[in-house]
Amino acid sequence: MNTANNKRRRETLEAIKKAFAEIIQNLDLDQITVSQLCKRAGINRTTFYACYDGLYDVADSLRKELEESISKMYKDEIEGRHSSSDYTRLFYHIRDNQIFYRTYFKLGYDAKLSGFGYDESLAARHFDNRFIEYHIEFFRAGITRMIKMWLQRGCKESPEDLMEILRSEYHGRL
Repeated sequence: MNTANNKRRRETLEAIKKAFAEIIQNLDLDQITVSQLCKRAGINRTTFYACYDGLYDVADSLRKELEESISKMYKDEIEGRHSSSDYTRLFYHIRDNQIFYRTYFKLGYDAKLSGFGYDESLAARHFDNRFIEYHIEFFRAGITRMIKMWLQRGCKESPEDLMEILRSEYHGRL
């Protein structure tokens, strides 16, 4: 039975995504070929095209998967439109999925993120409701750069250490 979500198909999709993430660490997207990817994943081109339309589709699939997993982690906060300001779960997720986050950043998807996790009502109280867009951008850029640095260093510090750094930078505002 060839169903859309059977075990073999899921394993094939995972093999493709893993191979893609490995290859893109050393090449730009436009330098990768489907043949290279298929060879690395141990599949044939027909199987690849049965799963994806092309390499950009694989990249977009990785992006969606990461963003959906983050949304699930913070579902209650997103739906309640508040923030616990606890990024420890995110830091654990990043540490446990380093290659996929490196891929996410290499593809420039972080530039498209809005102020995820930024509690605007808290900021309004701290900053007198002035220049909130600038505070959001400052926070987004800072945490993104911090995560990139942590990934470049192999996530040697613990997620708790990163949370401590973040709290100290925001002087108790988190």
